[in-house]
Amino acid sequence: MLSCCNRSLSILAVSICCGFAFIAEAFGAHSSILRNDSSLSESQTLAQSATQAQEQAPAADFQASRRLVQQGKYDEALSTLRDIEANHPGTKGLSRELGITYYKKNDFADAITSLRKARDENPGDNESIQLLGLSQYLTGHYAEAIPALEKVQTWFPSANVDAAYVLGICYIQTRDYPRARAAFAKMFGVPAESAAGYLFTARMLLRQDFSPVAEEYAQKAAALDPRLPLVHFLLGELNLYHSKIPDAIAEFQKELELNPGYAAAYYKLADAYSRIQKFDDAEKLLQRSIWLDSTSTGPYILLGKVLAKKGETDLAARALQRALTMDPNNSVTHYLLGQAYRDLGRSEDAEREMKIASELESHSTAQP
Repeated sequence: MLSCCNRSLSILAVSICCGFAFIAEAFGAHSSILRNDSSLSESQTLAQSATQAQEQAPAADFQASRRLVQQGKYDEALSTLRDIEANHPGTKGLSRELGITYYKKNDFADAITSLRKARDENPGDNESIQLLGLSQYLTGHYAEAIPALEKVQTWFPSANVDAAYVLGICYIQTRDYPRARAAFAKMFGVPAESAAGYLFTARMLLRQDFSPVAEEYAQKAAALDPRLPLVHFLLGELNLYHSKIPDAIAEFQKELELNPGYAAAYYKLADAYSRIQKFDDAEKLLQRSIWLDSTSTGPYILLGKVLAKKGETDLAARALQRALTMDPNNSVTHYLLGQAYRDLGRSEDAEREMKIASELESHSTAQP
């Protein structure tokens, strides 16, 4: 009986020992798993940290390049961005940063390449799309610029220009005059079919040297509203440009009937009279123009020419001297003053002015 009990106790002890061994083994295995999990967690943390560091590095470099752009150090900014391109290829937003930097540097050809990539990467990046259109416009690719500028007509500060104006010019350059008129009318806040809409577009056309169409649009504006200020002035300018002197005089006179306080109309009418040698009439008109606006050099220069033609050389020299105090780098004024000094017998002064006129003219011709 006793031996039987002892045997039972021995079996129980063995079972307990085996149980403890199993528990220990299980605990050891669990500890190993925990250690492995810990190692895995550390690896994940290191990988995440490395990824974050990679992401933070381009972000910090982007900020550095933007600061350089603000300081006008475009080449240094581009060098920073190219380092990102070499060390972190495929960085999100890199094409955009490169495109904007090239645009600010006035390197529009390279800007187009980068901004196209930026547009493809993010079709909703309106600023890049607008700068792409502007870069195409500035390189003379007007037809290519139109779709981008049509898509984004909101002005962004980075553009440094009014996109609506540029879009209108692109329409002019591609001979799409109705859409040009719509663009300029929108820019000035007037209906496209109004007299003002035609007048504004005529002025823009003239600035782009599209004088035949400008004249057509100016005449249309005058037909829609004959009393519209400045429309007859523009027609007068066009007639004067084409040496249609009687027609120019008639239009300038109409403008002065509607707008008697407009100094430029007196000046241009005087110019027309001077071309048909009505110097007394021209002188009176120039005096009125100067009384109304003494800040413009044109009337003083023309007055000097008119007075010289009348033989009043001393007064001519005074008018030209006045013009030079306002614009000392005008070669025409120096030349005319040199002629006046020569007629007055002031040889040294005449030689000096002629030399200055020649130097200014040469410098102007050498400009790109």
